[in-house]
Amino acid sequence: MSEMLNTTFGLVPPEVAATLSGLDLLQGLLDGTYPAPPFAETTDLWPISVETGKVVFEARPSKRFYNPMGFVHGGWISLLIDTVMGCAVQSTLKAGQTYTTLEMKTTFVRSVLETTGNLRCEGIMLHSGSRTASAEGKIFDGSGRLVAHGSETCLVMDALKKAS
Repeated sequence: MSEMLNTTFGLVPPEVAATLSGLDLLQGLLDGTYPAPPFAETTDLWPISVETGKVVFEARPSKRFYNPMGFVHGGWISLLIDTVMGCAVQSTLKAGQTYTTLEMKTTFVRSVLETTGNLRCEGIMLHSGSRTASAEGKIFDGSGRLVAHGSETCLVMDALKKAS
């Protein structure tokens, strides 16, 4: 397991990020060259492999994410799916490009508990266009059973002209 131990959290300065391809930025997050985004510390989510069009993260469910019914909240699972699908898109972007999620669908297959153990989250690029991109994501438990799956469409844009 490659948990984010002794990791710094923060943001890559926009003027630096704009000079990197999406894959180079993700590789830098993976190898610690760049700080992990702040949400990663709160959500117990970390990358384990990145390549063009495919990313894999691991995440640790805990009682901190339980809903009132005593299961991990679907919002946390959706965050995992959104992260890997978005990063699959990110991995194909050229320097000077960024993206934002336009729409996302998540299908929950089974409940998750703290005792489920680490989850494997995979994102795969499906389509990369000049203005939109789409990806799919899947989350598996430690036994390889599907926990959730989803799809996403992203808007591709100029990094220095991000929508505000």
